[in-house]
Amino acid sequence: MRLAVIANPGAGTAPDSQAVEELLGADGAQVVTTPIDELTGPEGDGLDDDGLAAALRRLCADGRPDRIVVAGGDGSIGPAALLAAELGVPLAVLPTGTANDFARAQGLPLDLGEAGAIARAPRANTRHAELALADRRPFVNAAAVGLSVTAAQAARPHKPRLGPLAYAVGAVRAAVTAEPLRCTVRCDREERFAGRAWQVVVGATGACGGGSEIGGTDAHDGLLDIAVIPAGSRLGLLRRAYGMRAGRLTEQGDVAHDRGAVVEVALAGQPAFNVDGELCRCDPARFALRPGGFDVVVP
Repeated sequence: MRLAVIANPGAGTAPDSQAVEELLGADGAQVVTTPIDELTGPEGDGLDDDGLAAALRRLCADGRPDRIVVAGGDGSIGPAALLAAELGVPLAVLPTGTANDFARAQGLPLDLGEAGAIARAPRANTRHAELALADRRPFVNAAAVGLSVTAAQAARPHKPRLGPLAYAVGAVRAAVTAEPLRCTVRCDREERFAGRAWQVVVGATGACGGGSEIGGTDAHDGLLDIAVIPAGSRLGLLRRAYGMRAGRLTEQGDVAHDRGAVVEVALAGQPAFNVDGELCRCDPARFALRPGGFDVVVP
């Protein structure tokens, strides 16, 4: 079996490439590793048609793989899933990030040895998963603007020392320093929200980092979920934080929640979005599901 590994060596708990290749080749599989930034570019903001074709050629240079394996965090999974979908092969996940929210949502083991055994199993089970696009950038969990961007920026220097707890540190910093943004949210061309908001989340699985999630999502309905936290008091953000930790944010009555095939967010200026934990520009801020999704290897 040929395994094409897409590795992010900068992920939170990433081992060196040799260790990954030894793990995946333990049962005789042919393993070839490519760093993710050699496929997506150093900015990782998405692949145009030429870039996608070049990445696919690179992955097939030693023969068409039977499976793609991504060794990285949540931000690496979307691009790897897009390449796996284009090749028509399953994607296996070695969760070596900080939060590993997608792996948790899919019930995948977080232990590297266990995950490796599943990833290299020739007759492994697969499950269909949805793949979303933020402009051209693929993602599997959520794209958000507002508080989560400030939180991600504040959490970044603490990840090596605190791991997932860094997200809590970032959330506290965001609650104290961030300002509401003015936005208009359209779902399938119909306006769903207009005004000042603390945060807008467009969700596939709806996971937002460190175990938080918006709740209310259906991973197989062919629709994206939108949750808008309206502007209000900073003290009220404690209730929002609890709702996200409990996975019930969308149950809070004043949170605007809707579903749609295409979501558009109009903002003053061009603020960064937090897309599966990676900060990037989305211009235009248009979100949709990629038809067909992808298949993920599961226990």
